[in-house]
Amino acid sequence: MDISSNHQDHHPLHTIQKEKAIIFVLAALQFLHILDFVIMMPLGPVFMESFKIGSAEFGLLVSAYTFSAGIFGFIGAFFLDRFDRKHALLTVYLGFAIGTLLCALAPTYQTFLIARIIAGGFGGVIGALVLSIIGDIIPVFRRGLATGVVMSAFSVASVVGVPTGLYFANLYGWHFPFMGLALFSFLLLPFAYKILPEIRMHIDERDITEKRWDAIRTVFTRKSHYHSFAFMVALMFGGFTIIPFLSPFLVSNVGLTKEQLPYIYFFGGFFTFFSSRLIGHLSDRYGKHQVYTVLATLSVIPVTIIASLGKTSLPVVLLITTIFMIIVSGRMVPAFAMVTSTVEPRIRGSFMSINSSIQQIASGAASFISGIILTQESDGYLNNFEYVGMLAVFSLLLSVYLASKIQIADGAN
Repeated sequence: MDISSNHQDHHPLHTIQKEKAIIFVLAALQFLHILDFVIMMPLGPVFMESFKIGSAEFGLLVSAYTFSAGIFGFIGAFFLDRFDRKHALLTVYLGFAIGTLLCALAPTYQTFLIARIIAGGFGGVIGALVLSIIGDIIPVFRRGLATGVVMSAFSVASVVGVPTGLYFANLYGWHFPFMGLALFSFLLLPFAYKILPEIRMHIDERDITEKRWDAIRTVFTRKSHYHSFAFMVALMFGGFTIIPFLSPFLVSNVGLTKEQLPYIYFFGGFFTFFSSRLIGHLSDRYGKHQVYTVLATLSVIPVTIIASLGKTSLPVVLLITTIFMIIVSGRMVPAFAMVTSTVEPRIRGSFMSINSSIQQIASGAASFISGIILTQESDGYLNNFEYVGMLAVFSLLLSVYLASKIQIADGAN
């Protein structure tokens, strides 16, 4: 099927059922891609113990993936809008699956670091392509809900993937979860090939005299795009200064055991699975900017509480971290729906790739800077977590201001 019109609702083959099937596949691809990244967070204490590394080295493991994703995402911006979205997505997903397999087989810290760079190089482009496909084939009045469904992949990864991954990591070692991820990624590819339609409208609408650099030049020469880029940096710093070190912090400072960590991700993911869909619906009904402003402002409360936690009982920690995940991850739904609508389809792939590149580099920079701010004592206790929290709060409030500057592009259906 060739999606070659902006009026997808009138396309005879583009039914709501087909739309749901496409969204499901995109969510499945996003689930495995996100799980590959988020599994690193709860495994932080395991890696720090297995590799005999500190917070700075672990921060490098996290940021190496995102820096690589950012760099290769930027390179991809020069090519993505030249290819059918389906074939581009499946090609980079194959590379991601191979990179994840290399992670599973890595014997040392150095080889694992290299494998994370490879996986990140391919993985960083996936999110941009998924959001571009949503922007291309989902009408704007349903886009918030569709984004919410795909973004709920993070919740499913937290509810199912992370506890399962931690369970098998405790039984068979940290290699096992990555081997499982690689296997499922390879198995999903033929299903995605069958269900995803060919999406060529961005190619068909392109001026044949336009040079490869023209789309990139257009992305970088529009002042309005820089508001989106700055917003994305603040968005990432508002979460990824805290998230990569949450598990080590909860174990070393708050007093949780490694066996209790799956509860954090299970309950947080369980509630965000439902809340992300609700937030998507509210974004469509009341406006994406308004909903983002409310959520980002509310995020300050759980971030401040977590950053100042001392020894705390598991039920209280579960309550705080669940609220943290609902609000902090929930703000991503209206944020990405807003950003997707700031550009017309003709250059959406290039824009989203560059935007994703900035997103990845910003999240990598956030985790890397946090790793430097934090210092670790001999018993594993992490110092200066309150400063990391202050950086997150500043970024959250800055993102609210920057969100007000974002403009919806003409023709961005």
